[in-house]
Amino acid sequence: MALGRLKFQEFDWDGGNAAKCLGHDVSRREIEDALSGPVLLIGDPDHSGSEIRFRAIGRTSTGRHLFTVVTFRQREGRVLVRPISARYMHGKEIARYEQTVAPPEQ
Repeated sequence: MALGRLKFQEFDWDGGNAAKCLGHDVSRREIEDALSGPVLLIGDPDHSGSEIRFRAIGRTSTGRHLFTVVTFRQREGRVLVRPISARYMHGKEIARYEQTVAPPEQ
């Protein structure tokens, strides 16, 4: 797994995905902030159906760790990222993320 930036032109929001993300008390602004910075992108084949889903794990500019499920869509030649669900990461997840992106020196 490598930390990198997602390649997309804009976000794809509607009432459905915005409300689902707010259900976990994560704001749209925080999601956009985290997905605009470096993230770990992991395929999620177990939850993919008609669209391929990914887990995007990253931090907001204020340091909050987010776990976001996303899919990518194309519309009029533009790549859109659609957040499906988002939540704050738990302590063990944060520790694993930090160890993955910056492993301790040996």
